[in-house]
Amino acid sequence: MKNTIIDVSQLELNDKVVAIKRVTKTVKGGRNMRFTALVVVGDGNGHVGAGLGKAVEIPEAIRKGKEDAMKHIITVALDENSSITHDFIGKYGSASVLLKRAAAGTGIIAGGPARNVCELAGIKNIRTKCLGSNNKQNVVLATIEGLRQLKTPEEVARNRGKSIEEILG
Repeated sequence: MKNTIIDVSQLELNDKVVAIKRVTKTVKGGRNMRFTALVVVGDGNGHVGAGLGKAVEIPEAIRKGKEDAMKHIITVALDENSSITHDFIGKYGSASVLLKRAAAGTGIIAGGPARNVCELAGIKNIRTKCLGSNNKQNVVLATIEGLRQLKTPEEVARNRGKSIEEILG
């Protein structure tokens, strides 16, 4: 399930701009200004991705970020409560994001960047905590990395050679 290629053309993707930064480069004639846009895309049904776009103008940076995000879409393992299947810590750079499953009715308890990823992935009940760095780009990528590494009970049972009932207890 993890290494399957996802046909992006069949997904109805929504996008959210998480951060726009102005980047300047000092050259002989003055300062060159550019913009970077961190964009998260998802279909609200278990598929999500993030991308970074850089350009001289903001709309162009957002467009490039959206294209980059579409190239990096992952599938998220969800349970019957629209939550994740087990607790996990996603790590990227110095940012770590603790992802905890939650009962139905909990909602999304998460900070800004992690919240955007969870909403677009279609997760309805989750608790998260950013540990380490609060850099928006690293938090988004750590959240996606954590969601990418989640396993369904079926996968765990198959890997261990047991039945699903033995895994779930």
